[in-house]
Parts: sequence; structure tokens; C-alpha cells
Amino acid sequence: MQGVFITGTNTGVGKTHIGAAIAHMLHNQGVKVIPRKPIESGCPMVDGELIPRDAQALKEAACYEGSLSQVCPYRFEPPISPVRAAHLANKVLTTEQLVSNCLTDSENGFVLVEGAGGFYSPLSEDGLNADLATALQLPVLLVAEDALGVLNQVLLNVEAIKIRGLTLVGVVLNQLREEQDPRMDNAADLREHLDCPVFSVGHQSEGFARLPDALIERVLTQHDRRRVARIVG
Repeated sequence: MQGVFITGTNTGVGKTHIGAAIAHMLHNQGVKVIPRKPIESGCPMVDGELIPRDAQALKEAACYEGSLSQVCPYRFEPPISPVRAAHLANKVLTTEQLVSNCLTDSENGFVLVEGAGGFYSPLSEDGLNADLATALQLPVLLVAEDALGVLNQVLLNVEAIKIRGLTLVGVVLNQLREEQDPRMDNAADLREHLDCPVFSVGHQSEGFARLPDALIERVLTQHDRRRVARIVG
């Protein structure tokens, strides 16, 4: 299937912010986007129903005609790790169940899957975000907060992604804080150590993130390259 797996160096780094912007731009280019966030915790209760805000944002950005339950079937109220939240709800979820959700309708468009937490965060009873990404075999986009300490975080995550044998689309440095030290240039520093593109996204409090066109092109061309490789192989 065609698509991308969006993961982060940690929770709260802006995966949904970046994922929604990608979904929005792809939709505007005529690409049918199938958003998936198979499990989400920290969901508020609205009119007796748990609402997964991240999944809802992805659905709206992609103008996805499917239901919110298709985007995110497993929802939990406590703002804690999905696995712990599932335990508290007396539910046992497996990586296979999450994979099944991501594969549904996957042949009909570009599947945009967002994990929960960081790449090595537990996601199900028997697996991490890394295990879901490996099972899906989608190219991975790594999102990190553009802040002090991100160099170590990104380099560790990139190594973990490569150990899994996954294709790394690139790294997105997301500026969450309005003010940051002007002497810092994490993107330039990371480019000295990585052989993949590093994209910077400036602080934006409202609306879709302004993404570089090169990022969208990179996301799409990864699939063209993989398809050619399979045909040649």
C-alpha cells in the first residue's frame, strides 16, 4: 500500500499538527488520503462518546468520507499511555488488531498512519509503535520538537528506525515555542550527521502548518521509488 507512518521522538511534539498539514496538502493536490490513528488516549467524553481529537483533526484535514470510528476504533479517556489506558478499561489490544485497522480500505488511497507517543513507546499488549510501523512497512516520517536536546533524540530515533529496516522519509523539526534561541540551528547540525532530508517548520498557533513543498514531494516520491524497486526485484 502507499502511505506514510508518522512517528515522533516523544509525545507532544506535534505529530498530528504535521500529519494534518500533510493530509490537507495532499488532498488539495487531488490525492485521496486515508487517515488512520488506530489507538488514542486522552479522549474527552462528549455526549456520551469518547472523541479522539487527533484522529478527528486528521479526518477533517484529509476530507475523509469514512467514519471517525474507521480512523480511530480504539479510544480511551485517561491521558496516559494507550496500553495502560487499555488495561484500566480491561481491554487487551494486539498489534495485529491495529494493523488490521490500518489495512482496511488501504488499496483505495494514500494511507496516513499516526502512532501514539514516540517510536519506541508501547502501543499494544504485544508491541511498540516501532512494531506497528514494521508490520505495515510504510516509509517513516520522524517529527521532533525544535528545541535544545533534539539532536540526541533525533539521532537515537533515526538509528532505531534504520535498525528496523524501514525507509526514513525525513525528519521534521517542529517549532512549538514562539521564542527560541536565535543562535541555535538544529536543522543545520542534524544535516551534518544524517543522510536524509531535515525540514524545519516554524511556530504557528492556528491553522495548518506551513510545510515545505519538498516535504510533500519527498513523501510521495518514496512510494514511486519503492514501487520501481519491487518491479525491478
